[in-house]
Amino acid sequence: MGEKLVALAMSAHPDDIEFMMSGTLLLLKQAGVEIHMCNLANGCYGSQVYSKEEAARIRAGEAQASAQVAGAVWHPSLFDDTAIFYDAPSLAKVTAVVRRVRPDIVLTLSRYDYMEDHEYASRLTSSAVFNRCLPCYVTDPPVPSFNKPVAVYHSVPHALMDMQRDPVVPEFVVDITRVMDVKRAMLEQHVSQKEWLDATQGMGSYVESMAEVCRMLGSRYGACAYAEGWRRHNHMGYCGPDFHPLESLLADGLKRC
Repeated sequence: MGEKLVALAMSAHPDDIEFMMSGTLLLLKQAGVEIHMCNLANGCYGSQVYSKEEAARIRAGEAQASAQVAGAVWHPSLFDDTAIFYDAPSLAKVTAVVRRVRPDIVLTLSRYDYMEDHEYASRLTSSAVFNRCLPCYVTDPPVPSFNKPVAVYHSVPHALMDMQRDPVVPEFVVDITRVMDVKRAMLEQHVSQKEWLDATQGMGSYVESMAEVCRMLGSRYGACAYAEGWRRHNHMGYCGPDFHPLESLLADGLKRC
């Protein structure tokens, strides 16, 4: 196959990858792909106990521990919580990460989600991938451009609906049953976020909430125990119409919806 393929999972907050993307990322790892994880926001406001600075430090440690469980390369966050915006300075920072990683596959959040931070992160990620090959575009910090095909995939939102409660239906699902235990172990690293969500959103069992969504996707679309759902970004400006590495690598466990 030539050079080893590289996959970058880029989300808004620490634990977003674990909730909606990590099963697919783990399967890509098993298929021989080098995997990377980057949360754009640092989770600094995700606590009712810790200071902003202490919360960010703790959340970074939890994200690194999760990446270690996955065997992924971890990248530091770029913004504080509530400070992800689709603007020129932010795009220059996100594009620098994409150019350093040089991915073939990018996994990111849904363009239509229940949370604006997620939507902004999704837009920044896909635009940063587009900007990868613009030699005169200057990133922050400056990183040289690269020009190779990249396929971008959007997960479905955790609630399986957007802000207006309209359903977000996947284009296809990936059977993640055989890596579900590792996906759970990754999410279990985010101890402080479990405490935060239990206190502020009444989520109850943090890990079981994630597992229930995967069960729902598996039973509704995949005829399997657990699944993650995906929608493919339009290929134009990113790669040729026949470049679909995720579908090719994970064909045995993939089902169109």
